[in-house]
Amino acid sequence: MSPNLNLVVLLYLVASVCFIQALKGLSHPTTSIRGNVFGMVGMTIAVITTVGLIAMMTTGVAGGPSLGAGLGWVLLGLVVGGGAGTIMANRVEMTKMPELVAFMHSMIGLAAVFIAIAAVVEPWAFGITPMPKELIVGAQTPSGTLVADIVARAAIPAGNRLELFLGAAIGAITFSGSVIAFGKLSGKYKFRLFQGAPVVFPGQHMVNLILGIATVGLGLVFMATENWTAFFVMLALSFVLGVLIIIPIGGADMPVVVSMLNSYSGWAAAGIGFSLNNSMLIIAGSLVGSSGAILSYIMCKAMNRSFFNVILGGFGGEAAAATGGAAQAQRPVRSGSSDDAAFLLSNAETVIIVPGYGLAVARAQHPLKELAQKLTDKGITVKYAIHPVAGRMPGHMNVLLAEAEVPYDQVFEMEDINSEFGDTDVVLVLGANDVVNPAAKDPKSPIAGMPILEAYKARQVIVNKRSMASGYAGLDNELFYMDRTLMVFGDAKKVVEDMVKAVE
Repeated sequence: MSPNLNLVVLLYLVASVCFIQALKGLSHPTTSIRGNVFGMVGMTIAVITTVGLIAMMTTGVAGGPSLGAGLGWVLLGLVVGGGAGTIMANRVEMTKMPELVAFMHSMIGLAAVFIAIAAVVEPWAFGITPMPKELIVGAQTPSGTLVADIVARAAIPAGNRLELFLGAAIGAITFSGSVIAFGKLSGKYKFRLFQGAPVVFPGQHMVNLILGIATVGLGLVFMATENWTAFFVMLALSFVLGVLIIIPIGGADMPVVVSMLNSYSGWAAAGIGFSLNNSMLIIAGSLVGSSGAILSYIMCKAMNRSFFNVILGGFGGEAAAATGGAAQAQRPVRSGSSDDAAFLLSNAETVIIVPGYGLAVARAQHPLKELAQKLTDKGITVKYAIHPVAGRMPGHMNVLLAEAEVPYDQVFEMEDINSEFGDTDVVLVLGANDVVNPAAKDPKSPIAGMPILEAYKARQVIVNKRSMASGYAGLDNELFYMDRTLMVFGDAKKVVEDMVKAVE
């Protein structure tokens, strides 16, 4: 190995260590900034090293593109991609963050597919096989036939074919599945597949199974024979399979879907990394894939879902389909004003706030921080309770509260605070629904066994919602009809702002 390649390997190792430190830092809010810095430094090192590697590989290639042309395309891609990412990051609202994450996952999957296709078509360009000595781009024989069309190419090693098959298949599933997830999260497209409700049909699981077996079979054919037709048909089936895996999943389960697709994108990158013999890509992809899988498992436990059903795309549909869209009978509730809610809060000794997606939609996190501060100034103990799947992506509520600079020591996860609800004077629920639904305690309920925030145990409960509409699970919430529950209807931001004025 040349000294230059030794330096490349060393720099990739440094970048990989930075990624590991980034993941460690992002595991806790107090170290998240440091984690982001490590991630940015690692990616900068990886990009610069890759540009240098391209320069080394391009220099001296007979008949190949010049160094300037090769780097020109790379720099153009960096400018276009970096510019698009910067614009989206600056413009995205907190309520749209889940869609942005799904979009990023789709791009990672598509990149893996494109790299795999390029490696199959021209493996010598990636160092997988030796470049034919006679191959000169654009050269012609006396009869006018391109040399590239008649030069025999070396076969791709079987191990690389397996890696390309796995990376391409997982990447294709990630791309098409993420596109469907993006549409479901966005909620603004009329196309049936992009609706929040599950899309189910008879024999769906059998169709998925047949497509899965066919995809694997064609991949093995490609591995054994390097047949291009088998590879591209396998790729097409993978795109279809990605759609079919995600469409039966309802909106209530989207946080798990985002986490699952995050894992898929990592494994796709790792598979391509093995093909390209790129240690940095292997390590980074494995980190993303394994951490995403662990997070999916944790969230499955939080929703009482089967982890294997998540992987196979067969969860969430039956429960939501059974109840989603069903008209709920009109039942009496005890409703009040913001002043009534402020009175209850002001006379409490302990308050727990449960944020939900409605808080994000209304962008009410800053007024909520002000309300909590005024209550704290009165000597009232205020805490925030976060359900693992509150919002529409993992950690959505944590990010929302961090944006409003809510102190980390006031924010508690479900397992750490559930035991305190029974001794709490007032619980303020803002825009949350399924995560506080006592129906989970009913063995006959579609969400039976799902761990919830036990707000119903508090002495008083204040619930802010726009209406009595059900949550993503399509279930009526018994919490809203309890004698000690006060419903305050209206936009969360205005309601909280009115509470702040009333507390003063």
